[in-house]
Amino acid sequence: MQQTLEQKLTNYVDRRTSEEVRSGGTERRQFVDSRRALRPEVVELAEAVDQYKLRHRRRFITFEELYDVMVGLGYQK
Repeated sequence: MQQTLEQKLTNYVDRRTSEEVRSGGTERRQFVDSRRALRPEVVELAEAVDQYKLRHRRRFITFEELYDVMVGLGYQK
């Protein structure tokens, strides 16, 4: 038996809006496990990147976005 497009769409589960994520469930972060061994300034950058990713709903960021985060922390060249 072949499902119609409408039936397939009603069976679709969008995990990005699941109850777990909306209710403050855990989310994987890039640097969380390794922060204990890092210098304080590196931890600050890692947390700023994580906050940027959360605010902008991004899983990965570009080098330009990373630079913007660094400028936001006060980096100057």
